[in-house]
Amino acid sequence: MITNLLFLKMKNLKRIIFLGIAAIAFACGKDEPSKATITGLWKLESMKVRDTTTNTWSDYKGGMDGYLLYDKNKHVALHLYEKGYEKAGIEFPNFNDSISLEALKHITKSYYYMGNYKVSEADSIVSHFKLSHSNPSEFGLTAERRFYFSGDTLVMQPVERKNSKLKLKWLQVK
Repeated sequence: MITNLLFLKMKNLKRIIFLGIAAIAFACGKDEPSKATITGLWKLESMKVRDTTTNTWSDYKGGMDGYLLYDKNKHVALHLYEKGYEKAGIEFPNFNDSISLEALKHITKSYYYMGNYKVSEADSIVSHFKLSHSNPSEFGLTAERRFYFSGDTLVMQPVERKNSKLKLKWLQVK
């Protein structure tokens, strides 16, 4: 009887020690929660504009598509375009002044720039320093975007007044 009781106590002690070691190993092997980062390629999920009179959100220009790229060397590239832009069936030569009026009008439905970026974690603002732009008047300007993460979605709102009614949601391309 004493032998059986001793055997059960030893068996329970082994289980307790095993569970303790397993818990410690699990806790030590667990990575710190990963902090979300804007680095990477993002696909536009939605671009909404707020009507300040009704405080409602609707698709900007009937819906937009695009990509946003942040690399590890602090370069940014953005391309926004109206939904269906690539399916217009319009062809025109690059770097040629004999382009149709229809093609010229179509090009205005595309917005892009490249530059450098800086993140202010304290303010949750990313600044884009535009080195080149589809609009010549925006070369060399800076755009600031307030940002936050909602799950796997990067949400951005322009800081400058003229675009402050916009909200862009981006999903990371993996």
